[in-house]
Amino acid sequence: MSDTRYLTNQFLIAMPGLEDPNFFHSVTYICEHNDEGALGLVINRPLDMQLGEILQHVQLEQAEPEARQIQVHLGGPVQQERGFVLHEPLGEWEATLRVTDRIGITSSMDILEAISRNDGPEHALITLGYAGWGAGQLEREMAENVWLSGPAHPDILFNTPDAERWKAAAASLGINLDLLSGEAGHA
Repeated sequence: MSDTRYLTNQFLIAMPGLEDPNFFHSVTYICEHNDEGALGLVINRPLDMQLGEILQHVQLEQAEPEARQIQVHLGGPVQQERGFVLHEPLGEWEATLRVTDRIGITSSMDILEAISRNDGPEHALITLGYAGWGAGQLEREMAENVWLSGPAHPDILFNTPDAERWKAAAASLGINLDLLSGEAGHA
């Protein structure tokens, strides 16, 4: 998207004062943002679940041991029974939303089959659920200082440990979250 009003391919970093348990200390990767709303995946909420459980549920039981052990994340509070794979490179999958020239979000079985054979994308983050905002909702939350936003970094998406992503995303903007007040306000 060339329109700079939109936050596609950006991180939304929860401000310290955001108390909503769905987003407390979260980093959300915005996959799509336009006049109709926004869709993102929380990238730092590991579930007590590994991919093997999902593969068994969808009857892909012949998975490689490494694939079975992949951590599953809670992508957000909406449709938590639905799975998404945030991945790089983009690849050729049946149902992919292209976010950038390199990153996509896929919800089709073919990518799970490839991952189960250790033949999936080089980098993948598997989530259940997503975060969604209606038209104008995210813009209002930004105006209320609920979020910091900035360019997404693939290294934070795919290589940084979950527990470090919130502070790492803020640090990529030059912000130390330990120095921010949990109180929202306007200057």
